Amino acid sequence: MKDSEEVSELQDAVSQLLARHRSVLDCLTKHHESTSRINRAFSKAVTSCGCISINANRQNFPGPSSGTLEDCPKHAHSHLQGRLCASCYEVIEEEMGNHLFYLTAICDLLEMNLNEVIKNEYSRINTLGPYFFT
Repeated sequence: MKDSEEVSELQDAVSQLLARHRSVLDCLTKHHESTSRINRAFSKAVTSCGCISINANRQNFPGPSSGTLEDCPKHAHSHLQGRLCASCYEVIEEEMGNHLFYLTAICDLLEMNLNEVIKNEYSRINTLGPYFFT
């Protein structure tokens, strides 16, 4: 995988910066809070700014006799319309950065290497291919 050096540098930087939220409980709750902040920023992009909209309906996947599992992504829709404006993009990117910070902090406190977590997940996805469901 590419860019593993940046992931390692991020983990080193987070490890050095963890002072106030050194408790794993602090990191877990801050990570959870960051998820809410991403959701809120996303919702604001839809409801306040309007740069994106959501037009959700039932996903129409082909039946077992008319398609394969590999064909499913061709039929799936994100339900998103539009593109994030620069302002909303910046806010959501910052919130995602905070989310990554606390995920990295949790890895550090558990003495896990974030790069290894990413590589292992990538390996699971590649091994299972279209049979990987989350």
